[in-house]
Amino acid sequence: MSEHAVELESVTYTYRGADAPALERVTLRVGHGERLGILGPNGGGKSTLLKLILGLVQPQSGTVRVLGSTPAEARRARLVGYVSQRVEAELNFPLSARQVVCLGASLGVPPWRSLGGGAQRAVEDAIEIVGARAYADKHIGSLSGGQVQRVMIARALAARPKLLLLDEPTIGIDPAGQQQFAGLLQHVTEAMKLTVIVVSHDLRTITAGCDAVACLARALHTHTTPAGLTPGVLAEVFRHDVAAIFGDVHVDAHAAAACRDPSHRH
Repeated sequence: MSEHAVELESVTYTYRGADAPALERVTLRVGHGERLGILGPNGGGKSTLLKLILGLVQPQSGTVRVLGSTPAEARRARLVGYVSQRVEAELNFPLSARQVVCLGASLGVPPWRSLGGGAQRAVEDAIEIVGARAYADKHIGSLSGGQVQRVMIARALAARPKLLLLDEPTIGIDPAGQQQFAGLLQHVTEAMKLTVIVVSHDLRTITAGCDAVACLARALHTHTTPAGLTPGVLAEVFRHDVAAIFGDVHVDAHAAAACRDPSHRH
């Protein structure tokens, strides 16, 4: 087994017709069992990174290895589970939550064949792990945002992957649900001995649910623990978002950390 679950070495990827790379010379190593949060602005390359790990696109330079194999080989072996950003169309299908989870276990199974006993157990185990038993037989479109997210994670887990990728998993979920998500992520990781990569632009989601954080805005700015994030790094990663609102600004990280005014007048 490879020392790392995911390895990117000096990876650059540019979309056709683009003036600048979506990712530039990114080197990143994710250990087995790690919960890595990838934090960055919209358009910072986070989803592109997931596509590279899934083998959906190939880097123009550099290498990507997933669980000791190429990304395409790992995906074909069903070693990688993926939960995309919430898609409203999925909620309109006439399916129960359990039937949605069954879709994850039925990949590669001919449509005329029913799921075997092992696959059925994987479905029930996944439903139990994410805590969706109480609403497993309800229509998927009738569930709350947090419940739908649990079902979609269960669908990915039903294939019994070794690596789970989550793309903006708390979009459409209220703050209470976001806090519950952090506990769910820890439980899922421990129950299934998974490596997890969470992509988000939401700082709360990343710091609450992950034990390591990578800050990405085309280039990799840092790879540290949540406690190691500094105001200076965050200012650099999100400076284009801030500039779009306030104009080009300079952030003094030391001054930002030294507020002594209890009314927070700045």
